[in-house]
Amino acid sequence: MTSAVHPPSTTADDVPLTVTAWRDYDPDACALPGMALGSHRLSGPMNEETDRLWGLGARRVVVPRTIDLTPAANAAATAARRTVRSLCLVRDLTARAVLVEWRLRAGPGDEETWKLLSHLQPPQRLEGPDRAEEQLLAWRSSHYLCKCLWRQGPGFLQIRDRRWGDLRRFTCDEQHYHDAIARLDHGAPAADVPPDALADFTEEHLVLRVGELAWWLPYRVKRWIQEAMAI
Repeated sequence: MTSAVHPPSTTADDVPLTVTAWRDYDPDACALPGMALGSHRLSGPMNEETDRLWGLGARRVVVPRTIDLTPAANAAATAARRTVRSLCLVRDLTARAVLVEWRLRAGPGDEETWKLLSHLQPPQRLEGPDRAEEQLLAWRSSHYLCKCLWRQGPGFLQIRDRRWGDLRRFTCDEQHYHDAIARLDHGAPAADVPPDALADFTEEHLVLRVGELAWWLPYRVKRWIQEAMAI
């Protein structure tokens, strides 16, 4: 029997995001007639919205609002949902190798957040940490596609994580782990996730806490940098 991870049906009209998109990565090419795709209001599940942007031909997307991961900025439930939706956007566009222009704010003294997010397209600007410029340089110099991903197999899923320099591989074949990922993928209250699965994923640095929400860090692979058999 084959099981699959399906995110729960959600509506997100209370936290819409607006982005601007173009058909090319290069700013000079983006200035040519017909290359601008204009502004888009993203109010549905983010995996569907990123599929829609990709289908429109978006290859460069600008996120206008800074993604703020400081605790104070995510104390309110709506703010935490907005932050998680913004992170989903960056994650899911990174999975398609779309150029995402975004900004990130973390807390002073934060030495870990950039490492957790280092599989994502690096931001244009990192604010907050004492060594922000150094962290951003390390992020940019070490980033590559497929750095932390998951993929679905017949009755199991596999996570492959290279954020820490070596390959860490995890295989999940128990259904409640699949259910946990389905909930975490778009962000979920920690209380709604099976405790043992959440504890295991947290221990392996596969989950990020944003306010009261827990969010799934790896992206589902969309574009391989090599043939799949070589990954």
